[in-house]
Amino acid sequence: QADVCHAYQILKTGGLKDENIIVFMYDDIANNTENPRPGVIINNPHGHDVYKGVLKDYVGDDVNAKNFFNVILANKSGVVGGSGKVLKSGPNDHIFIYYADHGGPGIIAMPNEVIYAHDLVNVLKKKHASGTYDRLVFYLEACESGSMFNGLLPEGLDIYVMTAAKPDEDSYGTYCGESTPVAKRTAANLTYYNYGSHVQEYGDKVVSFDPLATYMGETSKNHIHDSVDAKSFSTSSSRNVDQHSTELFYLLTKHNNTPKGSAEKYKARVKLNEVMSKRSQVDNNVKHLGELLFGVEKGNEVLHSVRPAGHPLVDNWDCLKSYVKIFEVQCGRLTAYGRKHVRGIANICNAGITSEKMAAMSAQACST
Repeated sequence: QADVCHAYQILKTGGLKDENIIVFMYDDIANNTENPRPGVIINNPHGHDVYKGVLKDYVGDDVNAKNFFNVILANKSGVVGGSGKVLKSGPNDHIFIYYADHGGPGIIAMPNEVIYAHDLVNVLKKKHASGTYDRLVFYLEACESGSMFNGLLPEGLDIYVMTAAKPDEDSYGTYCGESTPVAKRTAANLTYYNYGSHVQEYGDKVVSFDPLATYMGETSKNHIHDSVDAKSFSTSSSRNVDQHSTELFYLLTKHNNTPKGSAEKYKARVKLNEVMSKRSQVDNNVKHLGELLFGVEKGNEVLHSVRPAGHPLVDNWDCLKSYVKIFEVQCGRLTAYGRKHVRGIANICNAGITSEKMAAMSAQACST
């Protein structure tokens, strides 16, 4: 959410009007009781408030896949709640979509659900077919974010996508400064300091040569955002945390920083142990499922198999959705951490395992 707020501030600085910006955010950080700066959100360790004045079109339960898709497609009648604002773009317009949340193989998270890659790409194809944009740039920050487009997004849609990570890679939480003026940057101006995840590109890469000012506003040409220089955030001076581990990192830090012998430290330790136990349980459940389906020797290999570049995560997306539900019914809902195992479930689909066998073996794997 901090990065979404920051993105809004960049667009406003660039001269964009609120009528041309649509913001989705759950909005549970600024006034959270655990926020040490009530009413304030920062997006870098020494940053200023990026929450003040942020437009909030869709918050809370209105942040959902149905609304997100209908907003993109300008289907106002399909939107429930929120401001009702939709993307009423025309054939000469440039669209910029920035999405930041947890992810997993073939999925990105919404507050109370997930979006599957196949569904997202289909919405983008429909948007192109409607003839209501000139070019579209999509930045996605999430673990395994490359899997949302790898082998799925065709060229020829005038869409350029940049993801924070490869299809089989965690995304890392590391702040990188913005010492380059927006007008001098293109949609694919990349810098890599040999740590963290690897940025990927999909779709029509010719769009990547467009100046960012085309999407962020012309008045941002001479603007340099206040920030810490990226080079100061090296592996020796900053912690790079993969997004699957952010909750654990937060809880461990909270535990270590509370007074010894205090009730707060005890509560933090209980919560930390609970989260670690749940992580271990889902790992063991999936491992056991793989062994039941493919044997002790082959189970782990099959579940963790990664398809070559250019091949989507799964052949049958309906199978994946169904088998995720089957697993969750038997074993509990997958958390942000547990969603990394969606690749294993996709590989079960790819192996041709029947739904009856998936249900029976899931029940057995999670009953011990």
